Amino acid sequence: MGASKSDFFTAEQNELAMLFKALSNPARVAIIEYLLRVDSCICGDIVNELPLAQPTISQHLKELKNVGLIKGSVEGTAICYCINPEVIKKFEEYFFQIKKQLQSKCC
Repeated sequence: MGASKSDFFTAEQNELAMLFKALSNPARVAIIEYLLRVDSCICGDIVNELPLAQPTISQHLKELKNVGLIKGSVEGTAICYCINPEVIKKFEEYFFQIKKQLQSKCC
């Protein structure tokens, strides 16, 4: 069986690509921004905030959770969502390296 395209890249490159892909939807960006404002919330809170149906919000939350951008903990019959700081640190390190390399180069 042949190699998939992702086999030609490092695990870190594949992971970052998945994170960026998860953030490539404006609804997911809006969910992240909302969670940053409120620290944590349940799906219903996000439904009240964004102009999307509950099943759509749930699907976006699932995608964000699958890549680790958010975490969810069960509270009664609801899941309370919050930003995963470990994954945000990966973005920070990635962009820090870009900034560091750009400082030593010019166009």
